[in-house]
Amino acid sequence: MIDIPAAARLYFRPTAFVAAPFDRDGQVLRLAGGMLWFAAFDVIAVDGGRRVADRLVPVERLDGFIAGLSEVQAMAARATIARITSPRVALQLGERIVRLDQPQVMAILNMTPDSFSDGGKHGDDPAAAADAGVAMAALGAAIIDVGGESTRPKAATIWEGDEIARTAPVIERLARSGTAIAIDTRKAGVMEAALSAGAHIVNDVSALLWDDRSAEVVAKAGCPIVLMHHQGDPQTMQDDPRYADALIEVYDWLEARIAAAEAAGIARDRIIVDPGIGFGKAVRHNLAILNGLALFHGLGCPILLGASRKRLIGALADEAPVDRRLGGSLALALAGANAGVQLIRVHDVAETVQALKIWRGMRDEALSPV
Repeated sequence: MIDIPAAARLYFRPTAFVAAPFDRDGQVLRLAGGMLWFAAFDVIAVDGGRRVADRLVPVERLDGFIAGLSEVQAMAARATIARITSPRVALQLGERIVRLDQPQVMAILNMTPDSFSDGGKHGDDPAAAADAGVAMAALGAAIIDVGGESTRPKAATIWEGDEIARTAPVIERLARSGTAIAIDTRKAGVMEAALSAGAHIVNDVSALLWDDRSAEVVAKAGCPIVLMHHQGDPQTMQDDPRYADALIEVYDWLEARIAAAEAAGIARDRIIVDPGIGFGKAVRHNLAILNGLALFHGLGCPILLGASRKRLIGALADEAPVDRRLGGSLALALAGANAGVQLIRVHDVAETVQALKIWRGMRDEALSPV
């Protein structure tokens, strides 16, 4: 008998990952059409805003588990499991196709004087910045993410005209090289200018909440959009972030933003979700999200993880400064790959690409029949 309240909402986190699916028919499922197979779900039941049960359900007993649920719970469970296992549609980005059946690198290219890690690195030289972007693509980055406004804690908002002046000339040059480009912005005017200059993806840390026109711009363009979770804004987000259950609350928030984006005319297969590591979260919140990262596959969208060089690493590693967080960044990138994350946003491209090549080699060997 299943001791889960009939009114509880159920969340399904893939777990018990296995090296390969061979000779395990009915015992494992494939995660999001990718290179990972898992043998169980961690099923979390939430009722009245709190967890009331947490059950490990092997895949081979899944049908029996669902049969014991209420009709509403069973219907929702089947829909969530279908989203978890459905392959993610490849991204068509100009001349390039970015497959999402394996982890891909999104490289950070900031045209800002004040970003927390690489602010001022490229000054006001769009040609040099574009060359740096092309070089990162040559090293293996699938997408170059160009940003013109810092959203680090306490960062000030800048005028969109300045943001356009910083980013559009770089994007124009990158586009001529055939590079796949994202624009990291929360402003509709900057989105429009970047898309006109040749960008292919909008990466919005506000999840289309900052600017009332942004959803319309993205829907009209038909481009992919990254919806990132945040609590508060850069001026206030790290003052005293609070959650009763960070993992579940971030999941629910992203689910609501997906619904809002769809209502605005954005196709679900154009939506990418980002749990927003470091955006309105204390260390313990970030860790809870990272530990439960595979839960977000239940949203049915590709997942982007942006944890490169972030404060979390310094907090766990003897207050290592930003320029000494490579080891931690690689650890988090590989944790993302092992949770089935499709896009990993990083500063250190060569090192991350190399780490993921080793990861991919291990997966290829495991998936090669003896």
